[in-house]
Amino acid sequence: MFKAILVDQTDGGTEAVLCDLDEARLPEGDVTVAVEYSTLNYKDALAITGKSPIVRKFPMVPGIDFAGTVETSADPRFNPGDRVLLNGFGVGESHWGGLSQRARVKADWLIPVPETLSTMHAMALGTAGYTAMLSVIALEHHGLSPDKGDIVVTGASGGVGGVAILILHRLGYRVVASTGRVQEADYLRGLGADEVIDRAELAAPGKPLAKARWAGAIDSLGSHTLANACAAMKDNGVVAACGLAQGMDFPASVAPFILRGVTLVGINSVYRSRADRQEAWDRLARQIDFAALDRMSQTIPLADAIDAARDLLDGEVRGRLVISMPNTQTMA
Repeated sequence: MFKAILVDQTDGGTEAVLCDLDEARLPEGDVTVAVEYSTLNYKDALAITGKSPIVRKFPMVPGIDFAGTVETSADPRFNPGDRVLLNGFGVGESHWGGLSQRARVKADWLIPVPETLSTMHAMALGTAGYTAMLSVIALEHHGLSPDKGDIVVTGASGGVGGVAILILHRLGYRVVASTGRVQEADYLRGLGADEVIDRAELAAPGKPLAKARWAGAIDSLGSHTLANACAAMKDNGVVAACGLAQGMDFPASVAPFILRGVTLVGINSVYRSRADRQEAWDRLARQIDFAALDRMSQTIPLADAIDAARDLLDGEVRGRLVISMPNTQTMA
C-alpha cells in the first residue's frame, strides 16, 4: 500500500482525497519509482480543485513531475537505486502522476538526476525551473546575449518567473521583473532582478508597436501581457512564450515582427526529446544558485497539498512548493 492524492468524478464535479492505494492499481510502465519529492504546479492545482479540465481520465493521481529512486525496472537503462526525475508526457493528466509515494511510468519519460543535484532540489526546480531553462536556451539559440539589453520576465513572483530570474542573473543579464505583487520587490531583487515593474504596465490592451524597451522576454502569462511584451521589443528581440496564466488569447499585430524583426518562440515543456531534457537539467545543476533557490522554495507534506492547491490558485503562494512524500528525509 502507498499514499497518494486521487482525483475522481462525483455527481457535482470532481473531488481530490488523500488515500491509501494498493500497488496493484499502478498503471502499466517499464519502471516503478519510489517518489521522494514532487511539486505543486499551476496545472496540478487546477487538477486537484477541478477548476479546469486538466484530468483526461479518472481516477487520476495528479502531479506533472517527480523525483525519486528506481525500485524495479524492465528497461536496461535504469536499475534499482538509480535516482530519476520526470517532467511532462501527460503524467498527472492522462497517466498517474507524482503526488504519490509510488509511480510507474515508461522508461522513455525518465532521465537521471544530475549527480550534483539532490532529489529535493530537483523538485524545488521542477517543471517550472525546467521550463525556465528551456526558455533561456531558446533565447540563446536565437542570438540573445547579455550585451543586447534588458530581459523582462513576466509572472516574476511565480515558479517559472523566479527561476528564470535566477538563471538570467547568473548568466549576466540585466533582468526586469514584472509582477502583480509589487510588495515582493525586495524578494525579487534578492533573486537577481535589477528592476521591478507592476504587471499593470503590460496586462491591459496596448499599442501594436510600443517604445522599444527590452532585448528579450520570458512570458508565462499570455494574452495582453505577451502582446505588449512583443510590442516593446528592441530590433531583433526574442520572446519565449511558456504559459497562459492570463489567458490563451494573443491580441497582437504583426508590427513587431515585420518592423523590428522580433522572434516569438513557443516553449513546449511537456513533450521534448531526451537530449533537450538532459541539456536543460544539466545546465540547471550547474547554473542555479541553490541558496537563492532555497529562499524561494518551501517544502510541505503530501497531506497538505490539497489545501495548498487552493492557496496557489488564489495567488497566495510565492515561488516554489515542494511536496515531500511520507517517510522521505529532506536532503539539501
